[in-house]
Amino acid sequence: MSILGVADTHVVLWYMYRNPMLSQGARLFIQNAVRLGGEIGVSSISLVEVVYLVEKRRVMPTAFEDLAALLNDPNEVFVEVPVSAGVAEGMRRVSREEVPDMPDRIVAGTGIQLGVPVVSRDGKIRGAGLRTIW
Repeated sequence: MSILGVADTHVVLWYMYRNPMLSQGARLFIQNAVRLGGEIGVSSISLVEVVYLVEKRRVMPTAFEDLAALLNDPNEVFVEVPVSAGVAEGMRRVSREEVPDMPDRIVAGTGIQLGVPVVSRDGKIRGAGLRTIW
């Protein structure tokens, strides 16, 4: 299988919980990846970010366990992509002024490193000259 895109944290959560905030374009991109037998990458930083969001009570208390189970299910389209030296190199190509949030820069760097679009609603990621889907 090949990774066709990288999902920002909110995208994978919204898809997982069927949240209507997920755009039609993002939903169709994910569904197309399923149809093609491809994968959508989820950066390891998203797992860390979900722990933080659970602690701040901004997402469901089971969000970490739900996301971990999704990423460990071989029948799901989403796969974990580790933060690596290559991702850090990609992150260096994302301006800190344009995308100041470190997890967002790591997600963007993951897309750059893999040569695929980032699926994100985040205006800063979308405005940073990256290939994005929303």
